Amino acid sequence: MNLFDIKGKVILITGAAGILGTKMVDYFAAQSCKVVILDRNEIAGKALERSVKERGQEALFLHTDVLNRELLEQNYAQIISLYGTIDVLINAAGGNVPGATIPPDKTIFDLDMESLKFVVDLNLFGTLLPTLVFSKIMAEKRRGIIINISSESAIRPLTRVVGYGAAKAAVTNLTKYLAGEFAIKYGPQVRVNAIAPGFIITEQNRALLLNEDGSYTERAKNIIAHTPFGRFGNPEEILGTLHWLSSDASAFVTGTLTVIDGGFDAFSI
Repeated sequence: MNLFDIKGKVILITGAAGILGTKMVDYFAAQSCKVVILDRNEIAGKALERSVKERGQEALFLHTDVLNRELLEQNYAQIISLYGTIDVLINAAGGNVPGATIPPDKTIFDLDMESLKFVVDLNLFGTLLPTLVFSKIMAEKRRGIIINISSESAIRPLTRVVGYGAAKAAVTNLTKYLAGEFAIKYGPQVRVNAIAPGFIITEQNRALLLNEDGSYTERAKNIIAHTPFGRFGNPEEILGTLHWLSSDASAFVTGTLTVIDGGFDAFSI
């Protein structure tokens, strides 16, 4: 018996055309999964689908908006029509905007409430709405896996990212609530977990962490100083945990938050 076997599983990934999402797509396609690429960026999404297919692997791009339930329902109908089921949903869509942050020269009184609302909507409701739509087949079959993407900032409030941290903390709480809800009402084979990646350089945080010449900003230096591993993470380093949570190797695991951060959360001074 191979508890880690995920071959043939239908895996949906929202926000799949981003840096982390692309790594997830490439990895799960290489494991012989049927990967559905869900993203609002059609150019990047179609290019990713094409690159996977050129390797002889299976992928399908569908344009979506995680805050548009009607469009998500259309995606759901297409996926069920083609594959008949959904085995794993990874809610990787999310992000931040400058107006929901407090830079050093500003205070909490300068916070833009519209930007804050957008960030909460994108991260919290952008996780909940796809879950409500795509988990219907899981509830019906009484089997399925949902993996949410939380953040280091959900565990320990970080300077600047007030909106993102609050939204991701809500995602962590929602994960635990849904784990109990699904298990009690639809059985123990419907599982909901989350991961909290540590600091990985992406397009969203690049300007905060890297100077134009590629050197570390003061914020980046502070992060490294508080990370026992002494470096930023690589996108590939979240894949093993995602594989585990997507497989029967984690069959008794639900409602958890797995931290992947090089020791940042465990370290003080």
